[in-house]
Amino acid sequence: MRIDLNIQKRKHFRISPILFRRIHKWVGLVLGIQFVLWTVSGATMALLDMEKVGGHSAAPASVAAAPWPQDIAAPKIAGPVDGLTLRRILDRPIYELRGQGGLRLLDARSGEPIVIDKNLAARLARSAYHHDAPVRSVTYLEEPNIEARDFSGPMWRVDFANEDNSSSYISAETGLPLVDRSDTWRVWDFFWMLHNMDYVNRTSFNHPLIIFAGFSALWLSLTGFYLLFKSFRRREFRWIIGRGKP
Repeated sequence: MRIDLNIQKRKHFRISPILFRRIHKWVGLVLGIQFVLWTVSGATMALLDMEKVGGHSAAPASVAAAPWPQDIAAPKIAGPVDGLTLRRILDRPIYELRGQGGLRLLDARSGEPIVIDKNLAARLARSAYHHDAPVRSVTYLEEPNIEARDFSGPMWRVDFANEDNSSSYISAETGLPLVDRSDTWRVWDFFWMLHNMDYVNRTSFNHPLIIFAGFSALWLSLTGFYLLFKSFRRREFRWIIGRGKP
C-alpha cells in the first residue's frame, strides 16, 4: 500500500507536457499575430518606392553656384562669437553667427538681421525640394513632430497641395532645409512602427518589448521541440533501425 502511494505521488508531481502545451498554444497565438505583422510590414516597406520614401524624388538637379557678389561687407560683430559662417539663403549671401547670445543671421551686404518667417520658409522649401505645387499651409512648430523627429529646435512645416501631400520642414533658426515627407513616407513609417514594435518614438529596435518578443520566440521554439518529441512513441522509430514497421 505504501508503494502504491509513492507511485501516485510521483505521478502527481511528474512534469506533464499538458502545461507546456497550453502555454505554448497561447504564446504561439500572440507571437503568431506579431509574426504576421512582421511579414506584412516588411513586405510593404520593400514594395514602396524608396526614392519617394527618402524624399529624393523631390530633390532638385544640382546646379553650379553663382559667384559671390563683390559688395559683401565685413560683419558688424558686438561681443564674443564662437563661430562665423558665410553662406547663402536662396541667392542672398548671409553671415551666420553663433555665440553666447545664440544664433543670428545677418545680411552679408547690408548687415541687417534676417528672420526666417513663414513667407521665407515657403520659398526655401520650394527651392530646396523642387516642389511646383501651390503651398497649402505654413505652420510654426516649437518642437519637432513625429515626422521631423530626427531634428531639434523650432521649425516651419510647409505643406504643398500635390498628389503625395508633401510636407517640407525648414529650420526656423538657420533657414536650412531639414527633411521632406510625403504620404509614401507616412505609409512606410507606419509599417516601420509595426515592424520594430516601437509604438511611441518609432526609432529604436532595441527596447524591452521587442527583446521580450525575441525571448518569447526562443521559448516557443524550445517548447515546440519538446512537445514534438513528446508526441512520438518509441515504436514509431522501429522502422528506422530495421525492427519492423511502425
